[in-house]
Amino acid sequence: MTKLSGVNDYVTRSATHLEVLATEIMAAIGCSDDIASMVAHHLVDASCKGIDSHGVMRLMWYAEQAESGYFLPSARPSAHQNQRGAWIIDGGGGMGIPAMAMGIDKGTILAKEHGMAVVGVTHCAHTGRLGAFCEQGAAAACLTITFGGGGRQNWRQVVPYGGAKAKLPTNPYGFGIPGGDRGPVIVDFATSAGAGGWIYLAKSAGGRLPDGLIVDAQGKPSTDPDDYLNGGALLPAAGAKGYGLALMAELVGEALLGVATTELNWIILLVDTTRYRDDSDFKRAAESVLSDIRECPAADGFDRVEIPGERERDLEKIRRKEGVPIPAATWDQIVTLADQLNVRSVR
Repeated sequence: MTKLSGVNDYVTRSATHLEVLATEIMAAIGCSDDIASMVAHHLVDASCKGIDSHGVMRLMWYAEQAESGYFLPSARPSAHQNQRGAWIIDGGGGMGIPAMAMGIDKGTILAKEHGMAVVGVTHCAHTGRLGAFCEQGAAAACLTITFGGGGRQNWRQVVPYGGAKAKLPTNPYGFGIPGGDRGPVIVDFATSAGAGGWIYLAKSAGGRLPDGLIVDAQGKPSTDPDDYLNGGALLPAAGAKGYGLALMAELVGEALLGVATTELNWIILLVDTTRYRDDSDFKRAAESVLSDIRECPAADGFDRVEIPGERERDLEKIRRKEGVPIPAATWDQIVTLADQLNVRSVR
């Protein structure tokens, strides 16, 4: 979903301009220069790939959260082993993006040393687009699996299957594996019918949501983002299946890693694929699988069968060349935020 229902007015800005602007905004709210740059790159990368719910629209959200004390913009993540020997990344109550990046970095080192690794990530705020971290792991020839949970006390967003009241967070999952000739295969998804970020994007842009995403406070289907924000809830993805995945993530996030103190806790699993096959052999075998899938005839209403991650990379090439479309109402809010923070690169 890269266009919102009811939103027709867009502006286009270059990825370079957006990254400079986002870096300055994140620095202005209190992030160190390196973390500001990392977060900005992450957000613009998401916007370029068409994951607009996790793109530059998050700047307003992060600024509001920093001002409210929800997270500490100046905090830096750190790695340590707990008393039982497990590796944990402590986000220090700061941004989740650098904490997850550190988790992948540490996990990759451990996976190369031992063949596989498990790293927990705790005490951090929003982690951005999970696919970015799966790409990071896949680039190091690692099968990468990550999911988050443990935040149900503060983030009751999703009704359990058969329930009428929100009980669970969106508890996302991400998977990455090196893939064939066209790059890694990346799958990431919320266990709700859609990511919560689409609600905030629709709200900021004055748009509507697709059918089947939310219910209002009375449990009735709705497409109005305000209905969610006024006591409504997200539906679980694929009914009982999404609920089951969300529940498993919540058990890992809370029962295994402890109650999340800021947003969600995360588990990262990495497997060094070169312990099983040489890179070249893996790539040939993967391409054989993927080519067969691509050759499947398209169903009515579809142009072709796609491999997860390829559409995003193709769109990124276009948007980095032609610019990133942003709902005009959202851009106005970014401009207002930049003006409030005395960030001049917005013009």
